[in-house]
Amino acid sequence: MQTKFDELLEFPTVLNFKVMGVACDELPDLIVAELQKHTPGDYSPKLKPSSKGNYVSVSIAVRVTSKEHIEQVYQSLNTIEQVRYIL
Repeated sequence: MQTKFDELLEFPTVLNFKVMGVACDELPDLIVAELQKHTPGDYSPKLKPSSKGNYVSVSIAVRVTSKEHIEQVYQSLNTIEQVRYIL
């Protein structure tokens, strides 16, 4: 990926990832499980359901150490079947 994270951020830093996916009870647990693989820690996801309740937005703060680490987290979260978008 061609990004300028390494030029714009000072590492290590905490980034807030917003993951949007299909509304299901296990989505926050799946997200935390993927994050634990790359960045073990205590996570407190914040959930916000869509107006119709079909989707949910999960906001979660993650401590990242490099541009490569950010990309690794994005790619890992993208492997979750219920995930539609990651910001």
